[in-house]
Amino acid sequence: MADLFAPALAATPPETAPLADRLRPRSLADVVGQEHLTGPDGAIGRMVAAGRLSSMVFWGPPGTGKTTISRLLADAVGLRFAAVSAVFSGVADLKKIFAEAREHARMGTRTLLFVDEIHRFNRAQQDGFLPYVEDGTVILVGATTENPSFELNAALLSRAQVLILNRLDAKALETLLARAEEAEGRPLPLTAEARAALVASADGDGRFLLNQAETLFSVDLPEPLDPAGLAGLLHRRVAVYDKDREGHYNLISALHKSLRGSDPQAALYYLARMLTAGEEPLYVLRRLVRFASEDVGLADPQALVQCLAAKDAYDFLGSPEGELAIVQACLYLATAPKSNAAYAAQKAAFRSAKETGSLMPPKSILNAPTRLMKDVGYGKNYAYDHDTADAFSGADYWPEEMGPQTYYAPSPRGFEAKIAERLAYWERLRRERNGG
Repeated sequence: MADLFAPALAATPPETAPLADRLRPRSLADVVGQEHLTGPDGAIGRMVAAGRLSSMVFWGPPGTGKTTISRLLADAVGLRFAAVSAVFSGVADLKKIFAEAREHARMGTRTLLFVDEIHRFNRAQQDGFLPYVEDGTVILVGATTENPSFELNAALLSRAQVLILNRLDAKALETLLARAEEAEGRPLPLTAEARAALVASADGDGRFLLNQAETLFSVDLPEPLDPAGLAGLLHRRVAVYDKDREGHYNLISALHKSLRGSDPQAALYYLARMLTAGEEPLYVLRRLVRFASEDVGLADPQALVQCLAAKDAYDFLGSPEGELAIVQACLYLATAPKSNAAYAAQKAAFRSAKETGSLMPPKSILNAPTRLMKDVGYGKNYAYDHDTADAFSGADYWPEEMGPQTYYAPSPRGFEAKIAERLAYWERLRRERNGG
């Protein structure tokens, strides 16, 4: 019986090798984040325990261990390992690999052929694998970041088991950082907050995380970095915007603040200052359109409509007649109820999206146009809201690892007061239908 904890046969990388290579797992038991596959009850764990592998396709994000697991699989069951990348290889390369695999098979050694980026081979090239998979010349292990249902031939899929690798969660990424610190013999020069930011920035990619850690180990820092310092070190700073026209920016700032403060008189003054000084009217209109979404939002949904109508009117009339439409839009914004709820919601949602990266939505709300997607649970138990009481199912649409969040909090002003009532009504129904 194959030993899941047997060491890999590959030589230990030299000290000069990149950190990610030096920390590659030496056995399947060392692989992090994929225990649903490598554990005793997982598909890989069962195959290794039985000492027999079937052809398979690894589907998952970058940096989750597809290449590493393939190498370790070959070692675990005593197969010869051969690798090819669909990016750099063609038909001639494949013919040579298959010929070598047949020669080794005659001598009693089977070959595990790892094909990286297998989805990049065209349909005819994918069909070329079939006879060698069927006669046992190779055990095919393909790796792809794309949906196999769309990118791989049905004939090839029917001969291979699709195994889904998860993006690495925070626990797995922390394990990698701990291994990096052990290998380097010192802790990362980060505060606790910066360390959390580093883990979040990896978006589940272990290789990216280790490359970032290697950069941090390579610099001499007088004290641990905070999140701002980390961002400054690992990312190029955005170029400073040209401020030669300071009066231009002062006036547009004054106009924006006057509108936000609901002072139509001051807003008109600064608008007039800009237009009489020769400011481009379309620039002013762009700023008004932005204000309509940022500072009025759904408190008065007509604000955005009014600004776009003013833009159309100015395009149609030109100066000076069209400038009256700009004045009208300015007065509408200044006298409209104010809310930055949509703006705040955008900021919060975008920040959350960057922090959580590529979390999988619940499978129940994913479409399942292929048999494979149905088999792995896509679309299962989806509640079609129009078929439920009040056209509201109260289902949970959030990733399991994240849970429900609140980004948009409508103000009690204008139309948003009605929206707040509607949201409260739906929340009450949601609690009732989910047992309180």
